[in-house]
Amino acid sequence: MPAPKTPGPPGPDSRKTTAPSPVDAEVREKLHLEILRRTGAYRSDDHFLLPSGHHAPEYIDKALVTTEPTFTEGLGAVIAKHFAPWPSDVVLSTGLGALILAHCVARALPSRPALVYATKGVTGPHRRVTLPDEFQRFVTGGSKVLIVEDLITTGETLRLLIGLVRASGGSVVGIGCLWQRNSKVDLPAEVFSLVTRDFSTYDPQTCPLCRQGRPLNVEFARSEPANEEAPEAFRPRS
Repeated sequence: MPAPKTPGPPGPDSRKTTAPSPVDAEVREKLHLEILRRTGAYRSDDHFLLPSGHHAPEYIDKALVTTEPTFTEGLGAVIAKHFAPWPSDVVLSTGLGALILAHCVARALPSRPALVYATKGVTGPHRRVTLPDEFQRFVTGGSKVLIVEDLITTGETLRLLIGLVRASGGSVVGIGCLWQRNSKVDLPAEVFSLVTRDFSTYDPQTCPLCRQGRPLNVEFARSEPANEEAPEAFRPRS
């Protein structure tokens, strides 16, 4: 009897990998959700005012996600295990906010990739992403790049980064993510997310939580920074 065929690894920029069973995925998400809850990063069953001005019953404080080093190492190892069959040369963090998670992913990958990060900013009405000058030599023709993000909402930063990698002659192995909070985002690369949960957000004029008379939690209503430039300690010296 011939041996059963097994699916081969995806080519560059492929979006298909061997997916875990629905039961495994559900157990994994529950486990990682509890880890995020223990760090205090995930808050639920409340009435939050978001930086966008919308209201929501749950919130993730990105600053707290990686405050537990042991948890972060474990989460990074899970992402690394998923992408291990498709070796990468570079792990590219979407910015400084995802850099600690990306470091844990890079350490756990058997291909021993380099670790670099992008910087984000806004030019006029448009968002932009760039690679610091000292990192550009890592993303060139033939480079296989694994992108690591902490939270996916609109996917705009990821699309810009994928375009940057391709324009440099590299290919994207996939996107490893801590939390995908919009499952309808369509990206031109395979996404592996530890948690995939759509955030319900409401316009203040039609918010059901307001109609219920629930008090508004403004703890996280601070404005999000317009850019994520590298601090002085990370900038190349002239």
